[in-house]
Amino acid sequence: MTRHFLKDTDLSPAEQAEVLQLAAEMKQFPYRYQPFAGDGAGRKTVAVIFDKTSTRTRVSFASGISDLGGVPLIINPGESQLGHKETVSDTIKVMERMVSTVVWRTYAHSGLEEMAAISKVPVINSLSDDYHPCQLLADLLTVQEHKGKLAGLTMAYLGDAANNMANSYLLAGVTAGMHVRIGGPEGYLPADSVVAEAEARAAETGGSVQITTEPAQALAGADVIATDTWVSMGQEDEKAQRLELFKDYAVDQGALKLAAGDAIVLHCLPAYRGYEISADVIDGPQSVVWDEAENRLHAQKALMAWLMDKSALAPLATA
Repeated sequence: MTRHFLKDTDLSPAEQAEVLQLAAEMKQFPYRYQPFAGDGAGRKTVAVIFDKTSTRTRVSFASGISDLGGVPLIINPGESQLGHKETVSDTIKVMERMVSTVVWRTYAHSGLEEMAAISKVPVINSLSDDYHPCQLLADLLTVQEHKGKLAGLTMAYLGDAANNMANSYLLAGVTAGMHVRIGGPEGYLPADSVVAEAEARAAETGGSVQITTEPAQALAGADVIATDTWVSMGQEDEKAQRLELFKDYAVDQGALKLAAGDAIVLHCLPAYRGYEISADVIDGPQSVVWDEAENRLHAQKALMAWLMDKSALAPLATA
């Protein structure tokens, strides 16, 4: 059975822990696993499709595929027929005969679901409008490195709480057994369906979910503070409105004072200093943002190798 990774709960709690353990190993031994080495076990090429521009996703996947013995085939916006001259289903029927894995950074999550429903090779969501699960694997790896554990920690996310990052913080955090608090203004909170799914997963792991419009409630004693840009791609016309709307949810020195004294700060980048996060916080001693950015590489390598192994396309054999 081919395994895919479209949203955070596609991994069970045990599987998430397994991928994170593999990521830590790959960080220490970058070239130990070579699932894309083309030694007869599988194809070398991995298609990485971009409908949105990218820095960290592009660099981390391209570098990671190379580290795993593969060749990244980068398809930039407008360079394929996907979505305008050809259906998603027709596209994947061709691609699955030529590549070992498809990574797609796109808009509507439904396209990823359509692709994965028939694909014989793993499909990975490298970002959609609804979820950013690869980022959360990197975030959890970072928290684990700095805190020594995940289960039982409290993680607070502030800002636009109706976006893909808030959704993934909820689902991935409770999968790891964390207590996840999401703080944002009324009308910009997670959908009820996402909250319900997070609560169901939390019941399995001992984690918990709290949704609030009060930033102080979200921050009180938190071990981890996370935020994201207030103005995502396609929202530029709403910038002035959004800056005013989210101003009370900024991660600044005042926010740090409400959290635990040893709290660490996450931001998936790109960051806009002075808006969602202050310069003295993102560049300060409690920020682990640069470790977080690097860990995209290690977490995604582990995910790709794990999916190939579980899909029986290339076993986790050492080089």
